[in-house]
Amino acid sequence: MSLINKIRERSGIAVAIVAISLILFIVGSDLMMGQNSLFGGNSQKVGEISGQSIDYQDFNLKVDQLRSEYEQQTGRAPAEQDMIQIREQAWNQLIFDIAYQEEFDKLGLKVSPDELVDMVQGKNISPAVRQAFTNPQTGVFDKNQIISYLKGMRNLPPQQQAAWASFEKNLSSDRLREKYENLMRLSVFATSAEAKKEYDAQNSKADVKFLFVPYYTINDTTVKVTDSQLKDYLDKHKDEYPGADSRSMQYVTFSVVPSKEDSASLYDEIKSLARGLGAAKNDSSFAIVNSDVRLPLYMTTGEIPEQIRTSLGTFAPGGVYGPFREASTYFIVKYGGTKKDTSYTLRASHILIRPTAQTDSAKAQARRRAEDILKQIQGGASFEALAQANSADGSAQQGGDLGYFKDNGQMVKPFEQAVFAHSGTGLLPKVVETDFGFHIIKVTEAKTNTLYRLATVGKTITPSQVTRDEVLRKADQFASEARTKDEFMAKVKEDKSLVVATADRIPESANTVNALTDARQLVRWAFDDKTDLNAVSEPFDLGEQYVVAVLTGKSDKKNVSVDDYRQELTAKVRNELKAEQIISKLGSASGTLEAIAQKYGSGALVEDVTDVNLATGFLRSAGVDPVALGKAFGQKAGKRSKPFAGEAGVLVLETTRVTPAPAVADYTVYKNMLQQNVSSRTGFYINEAIKESAKIEDRRAKFF
Repeated sequence: MSLINKIRERSGIAVAIVAISLILFIVGSDLMMGQNSLFGGNSQKVGEISGQSIDYQDFNLKVDQLRSEYEQQTGRAPAEQDMIQIREQAWNQLIFDIAYQEEFDKLGLKVSPDELVDMVQGKNISPAVRQAFTNPQTGVFDKNQIISYLKGMRNLPPQQQAAWASFEKNLSSDRLREKYENLMRLSVFATSAEAKKEYDAQNSKADVKFLFVPYYTINDTTVKVTDSQLKDYLDKHKDEYPGADSRSMQYVTFSVVPSKEDSASLYDEIKSLARGLGAAKNDSSFAIVNSDVRLPLYMTTGEIPEQIRTSLGTFAPGGVYGPFREASTYFIVKYGGTKKDTSYTLRASHILIRPTAQTDSAKAQARRRAEDILKQIQGGASFEALAQANSADGSAQQGGDLGYFKDNGQMVKPFEQAVFAHSGTGLLPKVVETDFGFHIIKVTEAKTNTLYRLATVGKTITPSQVTRDEVLRKADQFASEARTKDEFMAKVKEDKSLVVATADRIPESANTVNALTDARQLVRWAFDDKTDLNAVSEPFDLGEQYVVAVLTGKSDKKNVSVDDYRQELTAKVRNELKAEQIISKLGSASGTLEAIAQKYGSGALVEDVTDVNLATGFLRSAGVDPVALGKAFGQKAGKRSKPFAGEAGVLVLETTRVTPAPAVADYTVYKNMLQQNVSSRTGFYINEAIKESAKIEDRRAKFF
């Protein structure tokens, strides 16, 4: 009996332990899911809009609805990047349904049933409806198609009916927003005094001569900045440095790149494919089936990969050539001769000079500048160097190179007409004007309409699983041996192949960290309450690399500290201290500016600027400096300022001539311009004002 009793006692204890374990598991699961807590709390709250709490489940229902619509429209499940956009769309809809609707209700704005019918099938059909029911082949809109579609609505599947209901709801929402924004736009007004001020700013001119001592002439290491100075500066400029909940980190990446073995394996495979391509009766089909990279069968010069293009002259019809390597892809090609295209292709470079304003004088000034650059190039100056220094286009970094393009409307009409009318290569003799500004153009490869038949197989080198495992092993070892910031930095010094990257003030909702895309898991680690300052992460798998990070900073929206903006504050305070040194060395600044510069020594510049204006004034080496411009127009001709601290350095400025803007009787053009500028930003201003008024609390980052 004693044995049986002992078994019963043990059984009771075991049952109790199991019961407690189950309870803890259930509670723990809810805690970990972020949807509940042992003693209640706030963990199911995704956010708050205008005092209205947004529940996790309610938010997810809206997300699921939008995801379903996305799948219907695209025919595929959304990827993670698509889901980020869908969640953002769901959140913005909630802001509209709650915060915007409050504003609509205050004004009594509505979209009546009759108005909706008019938008869908009446006299004032919405552009969205027109687009949906326009024949893509003919480009013709047919209202009868809408009526026929609506009559058959009852026979459509429930999903399509729901999609149409959602479409109509969006039409109403867009119309409400349009009504509200139009009302706000009607309140936009510019006074005659404001118009005159803008006219004067654009058309008053001044000639100035100035001494400029850049801050960079004093080495940063010679100027000591203390924390107390940074704190004083922050206290005086609080409005310029808003608080934010953010994290800062440093990280190293372990790239997953193909090994020599991976490359050798692919090289053997592509040699085998070359034999198959040569023997294939249908070479284009063979290329499609076996290629990782799809290229057209007929290609213009610009469409052909560079390594293949440079060898085209050696190809004979029927021959198989390669492999050619472009980045991480090997290509083999079977050449099938050429044919003529209906359009031409060429390659060109340009230098774009934009007018500083849409006025006749600004355009004339831009044209003169463009023509001056053209003359410099005609005189032997480097086109590429002048493009890098002067062009207002993104191609400036490539020396103005625009690559290859066709005569099918890829470029604006005046540009296209000018460049394709040019024979051969070389510099166009005249500046070309378009809506973007004035272009200096050089044709670098002559126009041609030749198409090359190339059956191309492209195989991309990818790392094998063995390679990936080896990279992960190295990242794991690094993370396990570096558990603090000091250990992290010590390990980096040991391995010269590792480079430390810094990411400052990352917001909690971020999906990217610097150039790291799909880095949501890294951001969530940084914001996890369990992640301490100076803690080192485990390796994160971010596509083709593993990342190990160390948390270096935390900022709080309610408590702004020097560390939150240390780099920016240090630069500001350091420049103030440099300005004091420079001004002290300049002394009373007597004599000519040239004499003062010579006395000051290395780094001091004397420059002249003519016809500078207040609106877009640019002071050569000193750049755009509002304080300097104010002094230029604020003092009389012939007067000189005392040394003063500017944006980029210390200046002593002489105004040699001030030409007031010619008197005009009517400022309507400038009044309209000011009103249009504000009106074009009305939608943005409204959105920001409503969001601020709604006191939005966004906690989505805790869940996704």
